[in-house]
Amino acid sequence: MLGINMGRLGFLTEAPGEGWQTAVDQLLKGDYWIEPRMMLEAEQFSGEETRGSWLVVNECVVGRGEQVRPVELRTEIDGHHLTRYMADGLIVSTATGSTAYALAAGGPILPPTSRNILLVPVAPHLSVDRAIVLEEDSTVCIRVHTDHLASLCVDGKLPVPLLDGDYVHLRASDHNVTFIRMRGRDYFYRALTSHMNIHAIKGEMG
Repeated sequence: MLGINMGRLGFLTEAPGEGWQTAVDQLLKGDYWIEPRMMLEAEQFSGEETRGSWLVVNECVVGRGEQVRPVELRTEIDGHHLTRYMADGLIVSTATGSTAYALAAGGPILPPTSRNILLVPVAPHLSVDRAIVLEEDSTVCIRVHTDHLASLCVDGKLPVPLLDGDYVHLRASDHNVTFIRMRGRDYFYRALTSHMNIHAIKGEMG
């Protein structure tokens, strides 16, 4: 995948929108390297019935629906009880997603090729309020307990409704997403500090 930045941040992109022809020429010459990144596999269950499955590049969010009320999310790691979140939601993220919604929710920034699973609660109420970094071979199960509608959102797509007792199972996918890179291998940290500095300056000016 060769990312062309048609927006503003562009952590996943490699070439600016106005310079895509140059990037394609470089690609055709073979002047690039490949960066593999871990994905997640998410499955939604209602009882023993599978309602859907997805490959996840950035994050999977289990959380509240349209009502501004927290949901109870009983979370297991490798089949063992971890904690009960009362929160707006719980983000389960890849390293790629650690610079997206997970970062906005206060999570850490992971190296882009690290093969970890990141848990970040959103607006937790009297619950564990710290992010947790899991190993690649961990499994996560989030069971919803609510008297109002909850939702599942994968990579920012339209949310899927969740009912009381539904649960979402997540693990590392057997597949990677691979990006074409043409910049130096320190590109991620240079882009990161550049974006952070720009936003810090804008904040001071605002």
